[in-house]
Amino acid sequence: MVKLGTNLPEHLIGTDQGALVEFLSGLESLGYGYVTIGDHVLGADTSVRPDWKPFHGHPPLYDHRMVWHEPLVLFGYLAALTRTLELCTGILISPQRQTALLAKQAAEAAVLSGGRIRFVIAAGWNDVEYEALNVDFKKRGKIMEEQFVLMRELWSKEIVNFNGHHHTVTAAGINPLPPGRRVPLWVGGQSPVVLKRTGRLGDGWFPYYPYFSESQVRADREVIEKAAKAAGRKPSDIGIEGAIYFEDARFPMPKDGRKPPHALEECVEYAKWWKAFGADRFWVTAPWAELGPEETGVRVEGKAWSGVEKRLRELERFKQAIGPDF
Repeated sequence: MVKLGTNLPEHLIGTDQGALVEFLSGLESLGYGYVTIGDHVLGADTSVRPDWKPFHGHPPLYDHRMVWHEPLVLFGYLAALTRTLELCTGILISPQRQTALLAKQAAEAAVLSGGRIRFVIAAGWNDVEYEALNVDFKKRGKIMEEQFVLMRELWSKEIVNFNGHHHTVTAAGINPLPPGRRVPLWVGGQSPVVLKRTGRLGDGWFPYYPYFSESQVRADREVIEKAAKAAGRKPSDIGIEGAIYFEDARFPMPKDGRKPPHALEECVEYAKWWKAFGADRFWVTAPWAELGPEETGVRVEGKAWSGVEKRLRELERFKQAIGPDF
């Protein structure tokens, strides 16, 4: 069976706690398995940097007006509101955070939720955040590589001794430790370095493709599997998270690519492709109802949004359409 999840529409909910409670309660009632929380500590005032193009040479999709909740603080709150939902980052920019503190916060959230925490982490693209958090943006990949090792040691051992290029821990440990002495660490992205990192270190893989190319997805998985084998790991132990992506016009479509699905029937067909491909999780949005990432700019413009009820209704439609055996 594939675990279904969706994103928390945090940009649109904003600080409306009632809507937050309504959405999480409704999502659990529908039988969804997880919810993802985005992560940005800071939003830049893009009006003072018109030529700033930090996202792979492209301008960002958000600025300082966009609401981003702090995921680890929010996890503590959501742990009390939910009983079954897996609480996931989607994604967490881990290298800009202090690793021991991040491990401590994750362990606490795991304790409060009964182990319902999963990290999807990536190196990020926003140099403004790294500057403000006093972390070298150019070293973020190397920092992240050590984080995999150090966080796992901090979660699994009472006392840790670690001496790396970017981290030092001398005879110290966190307490309490997370249930099972672990928090799953998945990797977000699909660049060549990310694919190899996933194979060597990740518990799972969550790519994001602005256009769908079956040949590209298969080729990327081969890179992961090759890296896993070289590291002495079993590729089958690495989870895969499929998703209903959205077109990003900032990027060219590959020659054999196609736009992401839009109609409900297309989305169901797409989900079944990911299951056959080996995905054990599938991230659902509702493009057939114009709900999802493309809706996130509405709150910035000060207009009304569709609300929790419509979003839950469309997620229910998908769950019914995909059937009980998915």
